[in-house]
Amino acid sequence: MAMNDTSRMITISEDIFHHPGLDIYSQMVYIVLRGYLTSESDALEVSEVSKLGRMSEKQAIKALQKLVEAKILPNKLYRRLVGDFRDDRLTWAAKGLLQFCKENPAIDMQTLLELVDESGEEEQDVRKALRELNQYGYLEEYPAWRRLVN
Repeated sequence: MAMNDTSRMITISEDIFHHPGLDIYSQMVYIVLRGYLTSESDALEVSEVSKLGRMSEKQAIKALQKLVEAKILPNKLYRRLVGDFRDDRLTWAAKGLLQFCKENPAIDMQTLLELVDESGEEEQDVRKALRELNQYGYLEEYPAWRRLVN
């Protein structure tokens, strides 16, 4: 096999092959990321990861989610690769609240409850969406919102 100028040599730990709960897609995505990302600031699209890993974009996203859940991939990198609104773990309510959160990074409980009353939404539904955003790491950059979860 002849190597060309675009060939990459990478070294990975064999631990990735023995990690419980990781399927072949997660392992392949890990290998692709190790080969193409030299830092968290490198740009790589899910479409590129899926192409290099020989899988669909949906399979690549699921594999990335498994790597985050296994704490192998930082949530911040996952969000940069996938984007906030392509994460199928989030409900539409959580995605809508995330958009509102981005537009209003500093908020208190009183203001949020007033807005909930005006919207006609149930407080429990908003709290559920908040917990969801917190669970998947979307509130890391928004301390005011993270405090509302508790």
